[in-house]
Amino acid sequence: MPRPTPAQLTYGSVTVVFSTLAMLLLSEARSGIGVVVIAAAGLVLGVLVAMTVPIPLTARAKARTAPAVTPPSAPGTAIPRVRIHSNAEPRVSEHSLRR
Repeated sequence: MPRPTPAQLTYGSVTVVFSTLAMLLLSEARSGIGVVVIAAAGLVLGVLVAMTVPIPLTARAKARTAPAVTPPSAPGTAIPRVRIHSNAEPRVSEHSLRR
């Protein structure tokens, strides 16, 4: 599992503090259970924010250079190969003109 970046730690921590404070002020929770539930919700929200912070550029570059995996074709399905010649003129058949 990769280590979190400083940006992820910062965004997650700020989210936990501010979202918990906002929820406590808006809900006016007075009981211990209400405060614990709001604190847990703030912590979960902070973790979600920290995990969705954009990936650093170096990790994106590594992911981009990874070879793309192509799905195998179904058995009996042939992939048509088209050759285009630079000096070839497009052909119009009589069949395509009738409609």
